[in-house]
Amino acid sequence: MRLFNSYTNSVEEFKPIEDNKVKMYVCGPTVYDYAHLGHARCYITWDVLYRYLKFKGYDVTYCRNVTDVDDKILKKADTEGKTPTEVSQFWYKQFTNSMRALNTLPPDIEPFATKTLGEMIAMIKDLIANGYAYEADGDVYFRVKKFKNYGYLSKQPIDQLESGARIEVGELKEDPLDFALWKRDEKFGYNSPWGIGRPGWHIECSAMSRKYLGKTIDIHAGGADLIFPHHENEIAQSECANGCKFVNYWLHNGFVTINKEKMSKSLGNFLTIDDMLKNYDANTLRLFILTNHYRMPVEFSDEALTSAQAGAKRLTNAKQTQINETLDITQTDEYKAFTQAMDDDLNTSKALAVLFDLATRANKDEKDAYTILYKLGSALGFTFEKSSLTDDEISKGVNEVSEALGQEFKTMDEILELRKQARLAKNWDVADKIRIALDSAGIVVKDTKTETTLERK
Repeated sequence: MRLFNSYTNSVEEFKPIEDNKVKMYVCGPTVYDYAHLGHARCYITWDVLYRYLKFKGYDVTYCRNVTDVDDKILKKADTEGKTPTEVSQFWYKQFTNSMRALNTLPPDIEPFATKTLGEMIAMIKDLIANGYAYEADGDVYFRVKKFKNYGYLSKQPIDQLESGARIEVGELKEDPLDFALWKRDEKFGYNSPWGIGRPGWHIECSAMSRKYLGKTIDIHAGGADLIFPHHENEIAQSECANGCKFVNYWLHNGFVTINKEKMSKSLGNFLTIDDMLKNYDANTLRLFILTNHYRMPVEFSDEALTSAQAGAKRLTNAKQTQINETLDITQTDEYKAFTQAMDDDLNTSKALAVLFDLATRANKDEKDAYTILYKLGSALGFTFEKSSLTDDEISKGVNEVSEALGQEFKTMDEILELRKQARLAKNWDVADKIRIALDSAGIVVKDTKTETTLERK
């Protein structure tokens, strides 16, 4: 398996530190608002990596943190007259619901910043003792120039960084490049050796990854927007505190863009996951994201999502047969083509081509085609179970049929019974009107020898 390492700027053979075990850390959300499509791109991407590593037989420990103390959370708490804890707990639940709706697997470990303060303080004390950090009137800063490799990840020479650096009002830095490890905050802060305050954002991930995964980890992933300064600062403080290499493989996903601009809350051009899921299912959003290579930008458009929706239906509507549990898919040509694509720096677009071919062959009743499609598709996080219609969707269908037939129906069962009787009486006019009305509501009626089912269009 080969992965693009952002640190070395090259594709490298993946070799875990410890035999078959993989320690993987992904920067998690700052919980103060709805998650958007940019977050979906990030967490679906690393969900696929997590799933695929497990699919390959690795014993993976996936840690993704939750930032529940931050300027944005404090600002929202002030604005809404709530405590920071109330704000962060509410939005964490929203984030969790959004991730579940996208069918992303929960991480094995999900630490909260406020529950790891002791580890952060201990790491800061180590940095001060080693001369890499200093206290200034309740704040603690990291001495950037003492770390000789600073800027290596982001490929930014120190002199270029210096030209854009400045000291904010109230800061007592020795150098404009120095960044905060601890911030004085007597209103919302916590006790520390330097007075009441709260951690800087960067130290959170360093302390949590060290606590739960160890001083050196296999994979650290996140969005490309985190390369500088967040990941650059993580490397500096971790390696100076621990005295060893921090991460072996740095992986970064590209942005989701709208009109060639990065989707973000600050630009006000973001689409929330919850809003997207009102019009598109999780399989569609996943396919939209995986059609593009994870390192490349993804341009959002209705056309792209409509195309992804058609592709997702092609996979999930493939003719389903009994899963052959005894089939060893590792011996099939499709498995080999799929893993060859995924082993090439997660080339999901090529892997999807294998799935589409299998869907076509499943529809032709080719032996074991559906079994292979199901198992390979599941490794990418696609679901093949037919999801039930929501109450709103059923209500819309009932209203459409009522309008089409000029009579009021209260339940879908009434409509299906009328359709059944119409078909028995060969009253095709009524049966067709019901089918067409439900179709316009986005509902497909499927008949088998034993039952009639409703599915999303």
